[in-house]
Amino acid sequence: MFHRFPRPTRNPLLRKDEMSAIAVDSLYKVFGKGARSAVAQLKNGTPRDQLAKHVTAAVIDHNWSIEPGEIFVVMGLSGSGKSTLIRMLNGLIKPTSGTIRIGGVELGSLSNRELRRLRREKISMVFQHFALLPHRSVVENVAFGLEIKGLSKTERLERAREAVELVGLTGHEDKLPAQLSGGMKQRVGLARALAADTEILLMDEAFSALDPLIRQEMQDQLLDLQSKLGKTIVFITHDLNEAMRIGDRIAICDGQVKQLGTAEDILLRPADEYVAEFTADVDRTRVLTAEAVMEPCAGRDTSKFPQVESDVPMTELYQPVLNSKAPLLVVDDNADPLGVVTPRSIIKSLSHPAGDPAEERQPA
Repeated sequence: MFHRFPRPTRNPLLRKDEMSAIAVDSLYKVFGKGARSAVAQLKNGTPRDQLAKHVTAAVIDHNWSIEPGEIFVVMGLSGSGKSTLIRMLNGLIKPTSGTIRIGGVELGSLSNRELRRLRREKISMVFQHFALLPHRSVVENVAFGLEIKGLSKTERLERAREAVELVGLTGHEDKLPAQLSGGMKQRVGLARALAADTEILLMDEAFSALDPLIRQEMQDQLLDLQSKLGKTIVFITHDLNEAMRIGDRIAICDGQVKQLGTAEDILLRPADEYVAEFTADVDRTRVLTAEAVMEPCAGRDTSKFPQVESDVPMTELYQPVLNSKAPLLVVDDNADPLGVVTPRSIIKSLSHPAGDPAEERQPA
């Protein structure tokens, strides 16, 4: 049997039996005079572009929820409303219409004092451009939020050092931000959020300013930390490869949510041409798993086929299958057959035309 290589984005600490960590219902944000009138027009089907001369409709009719321990990625191009959305989630911007609930508590029902308390206790933010205090050391920057909370110096520095160790910056505690690389600065920002020990992390283009190799390292570190800590993470990005690498689910937005689903859902079954354009350049071998590319095994003698578990990524499969031209039997956790991966099924999954809905697989 092939070595099991589970997708890192499927967080084992994700808890489906609990109340949604974040839930939004009929959420709109329109900027400009006549915003409420514009919401009514949007609800009646008026296209966003027809209102653009008078208002900016940034977020249009969002309806979704996020489970505790889930990495929920919001992606889209500039102007798609993703940064406006994340600022509404922490109460910095009020919706024009609709509701946001954090752990069942509606943000709109909170006083300013209650909202500040919720931010301190429930939500931490990781910014694109680090937002570090230049005159403070690494450990002092990490401890800054705890200072605002009123923790004693001893306690906040202890927690800050623990967070610094978590993100791999041990030995750099006393350095100033000017002495750090971009990747190290972003680790400080992440450590600061972790030190606050909140349930929810909001990450706004957190890795976008980094070089590609450092960016991938930060993605790896985030997934590693998530497997240990099980935070609820809302991650904003414009990079679909990044979204598909780290997200449990992905919402592709252009004002509205064009499609919400797993990486495989979006890649194999794009909802429309807008989504298909995003997926055209994605490396499918890094996203699709054995289960996603298998075909039915009915009528085949599979007793001598090498077995592979359903969540093994295609990067582990396509060379052995294409080179040997021998099928692999895909099995579930109980070793029951689900289907087979063949050269034909792999070629089909790699060459599927962008923009056409993928054919639904029949049960094995």
